[in-house]
Amino acid sequence: MRKRSGGGSRYLYEPFEAAARLETHERVTDERWRSLEKRLATIEAALERLEKRLWLAVYGVAAVVLARAAQTFFGIAGG
Repeated sequence: MRKRSGGGSRYLYEPFEAAARLETHERVTDERWRSLEKRLATIEAALERLEKRLWLAVYGVAAVVLARAAQTFFGIAGG
């Protein structure tokens, strides 16, 4: 290792701690990945709830249409 003689960057002379930086980077990456998975799980749950609501609306509309058709077919006076 060279001794520092005057000006210049300290990074040229000090040892580079790649292992410590790599470990820190891996921990940050793991935490970000866990956060991403948590957000995706939340989005998936919201989409499932939305899908249930949409199917409920479709079945509701179908029931109304079938009820009107049955009223017309059987000649029941509707409101």
